[in-house]
Amino acid sequence: MFSKPARERTSVLALALAGARLAAAVGPCDIYASGGTPCVAAHSTTRALYGSYVGPLYQVQRGSDNATNTIGLLSTGGVANAAAQDAFCIGTTCLITTIYDQSGRGNHLTRAPPGGAASGPAPGGYDNLASATGAPVRLGGQKVYGVFIAPYTGYRNNAVSGTAVGDAAQGIYAVLDGTHYNTGCCFDYGNAETNSQDTGNGHMEAIYFGTGDGSNRGIGAGSGPWIMADLENGLFSGFSPYTNTGDPSITSRFVTAVVKGQPNQWAIRGGDSATGSLSTYYNGVRPDGGYNPMSKEGAIILGIGGDNSNRAQGTFYEGVMTSGFPSDATENAVQANIVAAQYTADNSLMVSGPALTVGSVISLRATTACCTTRFIAHTGTTVNTQVVSSSSATALKQQASWTVRTGLGNSACFSFESRDLPGNFIRHSGYALFVNPSDGTKLFNEDATFCPQAGLNGLGNSFRSWSYPTRYWRHYNALGYIASNGGEHDFDSPTLFNDDVSFVVVTGFA
Repeated sequence: MFSKPARERTSVLALALAGARLAAAVGPCDIYASGGTPCVAAHSTTRALYGSYVGPLYQVQRGSDNATNTIGLLSTGGVANAAAQDAFCIGTTCLITTIYDQSGRGNHLTRAPPGGAASGPAPGGYDNLASATGAPVRLGGQKVYGVFIAPYTGYRNNAVSGTAVGDAAQGIYAVLDGTHYNTGCCFDYGNAETNSQDTGNGHMEAIYFGTGDGSNRGIGAGSGPWIMADLENGLFSGFSPYTNTGDPSITSRFVTAVVKGQPNQWAIRGGDSATGSLSTYYNGVRPDGGYNPMSKEGAIILGIGGDNSNRAQGTFYEGVMTSGFPSDATENAVQANIVAAQYTADNSLMVSGPALTVGSVISLRATTACCTTRFIAHTGTTVNTQVVSSSSATALKQQASWTVRTGLGNSACFSFESRDLPGNFIRHSGYALFVNPSDGTKLFNEDATFCPQAGLNGLGNSFRSWSYPTRYWRHYNALGYIASNGGEHDFDSPTLFNDDVSFVVVTGFA
């Protein structure tokens, strides 16, 4: 016979499984608590993870004056107030500075410090912060924003409360973008070292999502990406760090990733966050070689490895860490809650002025006072600005004209094909803009995809890099770059930034 607390836990769990009817009243952390494995960290920029939560989700900082604003909820236990962010960030850039912990333990995530593997490009060697607008999405029909992690971007908390240490049991889940990944190390969310150093095998237990980098990295079936566990000095898809054919390649737009562990047992589970249930990809004993018992240290990371390996990319929407080893039934109820929340893609673009239509031919005029007769053009492979008019030579007119194409890396955005060099597109490499022939690779497609929005100076459009969404097309000393508002390079100078990244779209010269 169940005790009263057990009956209550069972009752709440059964109700949570109803999914859609209770999604607004019950959050994932309520479900974990009902299963006896409460959340000790709960992070999301999209929604509340407790049905009664009324606090902040995240903080943004705008580039125009470095002012900050805390983004909360539209209602108790509801979704993020993205309209407040849009109003605060209009006409400038915004970064996510803090992702608040909803568990009440103060395990907030902020800019990751340098570590044993890498220093970031920000002052002091810290990692970059994510763009506040890089990952628009819909949740129950409402526009919200995820956390778009580009390479050299990361968040961390090394001074934590209540997370698992040593061989203690824990559970983790995260909702991620199943189409945004790379081979870099390491797009992680979970438990890591408290000194940002690699302190040995078994000192981490975090969700990893990507295709690994081929160096002591596990793989699953197919070509990836895969949900795996970063246990330090190995990405594991199962008992062996190398191959688990039961760990499938992910094909869904949204993915629920689960990693959980307790003494000499751990598991990987996953599913489509928009529909269906979770599947178990591995459930068994710990790997050999220092992973049994585990030596977890309890820090929390997002977008990086335990030693600040920061070359990875991915998108995070929500996730938690628990105390204790959650049951499959509890996780299944959490998955039902996630599905009921209704994640869907957001394909809207903030475009002002002449519409960008796939197949149209355009030219792009600078709006900085010095340069209003100059247009985006190219000389050889180098993108630059040149003075162009109706009386210019035919060759120059062609060099300053571009055919609008559906984004090679994301169909919600655009790519720009050269008129005089068909099959060549504007792409970034080393933060400079070039015109190069498409090689059909994932990297090229992403580097050649740009998302327009209303011009930051109020004129025309600004073109944000899809793969580095803190960076925009900019003309600087007549050359083309993807620039951030106050970064580490000369071309990131905040002086005239809004003007230099705003271009008026006109009918193409040729």
